[in-house]
Amino acid sequence: MFKIRTLIWLPIVLLTACTGEPVPSRSPQEVARAWAELTLDLSHHTPANSPTYASRALGYIGLTMYESIVPGHPSHRSVAEALQGLGPLPGVDPGQTYDWVLALNAGQAEILRAVYLQAADSSKQKVDKLESEVLAQYSASQPDTAVVARSVAFGKAVAKAIAAWAETDGGHRGYLRNFDKTFAREVFPGSWKPPLYAQSVSHNPLHPFWGKNRTFLLANAEIPVPRMIPFDSTPGSAYYKQYLKVYETEQALTLDQKEIAIWWGDDPGETFTPPGHSYYLATTVLKKINPDLIIWAETYARLGMAVADAFIKCWAWKYHYFSERPNTFIPQYIDPSWESFWPDPPFPAFPSGHAIQAAASAGVLTELFGEPFALTDSAHVGRPPDGLREVEFKARSFNSFWEIAEETARSRHFGGIHTEQDNEAGLEAGKVIASHINQLPWRAGSTAFIPNP
Repeated sequence: MFKIRTLIWLPIVLLTACTGEPVPSRSPQEVARAWAELTLDLSHHTPANSPTYASRALGYIGLTMYESIVPGHPSHRSVAEALQGLGPLPGVDPGQTYDWVLALNAGQAEILRAVYLQAADSSKQKVDKLESEVLAQYSASQPDTAVVARSVAFGKAVAKAIAAWAETDGGHRGYLRNFDKTFAREVFPGSWKPPLYAQSVSHNPLHPFWGKNRTFLLANAEIPVPRMIPFDSTPGSAYYKQYLKVYETEQALTLDQKEIAIWWGDDPGETFTPPGHSYYLATTVLKKINPDLIIWAETYARLGMAVADAFIKCWAWKYHYFSERPNTFIPQYIDPSWESFWPDPPFPAFPSGHAIQAAASAGVLTELFGEPFALTDSAHVGRPPDGLREVEFKARSFNSFWEIAEETARSRHFGGIHTEQDNEAGLEAGKVIASHINQLPWRAGSTAFIPNP
């Protein structure tokens, strides 16, 4: 481990703390919450963002929050050496004092700037503003400027080390190649085709390379490919029945099912994306119970890495099968006039990305906070009604995290864009991914530590 130089930060600390401007007062937990909410704001408003890229960002952002404060919490330990290719992170100076909120603050600002290079100037200014506010508040109450400088330098160093590691994962600046024009795939019975009723104008599928990215955990990289029912257009076949069920469900959608379908849509540009919705739910849980700061950071780290690995594996399997969606099968073999309730996303179907990331999220939240757990999801409260579908956005209440995952998966079936087998495979794989994340050596005395090569 290398030591961290502290003197270079001292002038910045003094300048920020002495501006004379009113400084918002935030508790340590409120600082973590503010950074999580700003993360979702960037996920919503950053150009060319996608669910795949957003999941990656959350993995590194959550991990940075945790690793920037874990040396100050004897109940926990670093997980860095259990992740693929990361190794030990910068260490603290033995016997020296640190302010862990300042370390968290510096680390979050640094990793957000590194991960969302393409963020709008207005978003970058929000990062600068929050960093300055927290720095001013906590440095003002710290009489030793060396502690301030040391803490800021540590948080920045951890974030820079993680950001450098992130650049080698295969997804760095993936927003520059969302729809790869060089990608080509043979057409075969049951293969994905660009639909007429789609979320994207591109006829190229999103991020065909994403499944080759490095997962956070080697164990997640090694999960075997789930089985998919083979193509068979014969009426009565297992494959045909999958699509017939989608058709019959869409023909008789209830108002509640329509509300579920639009609630979990989370299209990029319109919201903070599906993995962002999971990050939002984690914040909802943490606000409700308000645990110690280290639990806030651990929660974001677990959830962020779980949804990131979930999207990598999901995309590997999507492009392994390159499977069609109901919007191509049903008009050809069941009803030529049929159109789904929700437009098709621009990538293959099997398995469901909504399902796998929701199950991964549910798995880590259940491990941390148990079941049952009652919470209300207000993510989209206040949005104007969906005029095209004549449906309002209404808050949804749940009694368990798995209940959330199952509804998230069903929402895509109600939307007419996923079969039940897509959802079932996604839910099962998400459970496995979460279990591997949960087995990391998060707590002091953990023995489940097997370094990755």
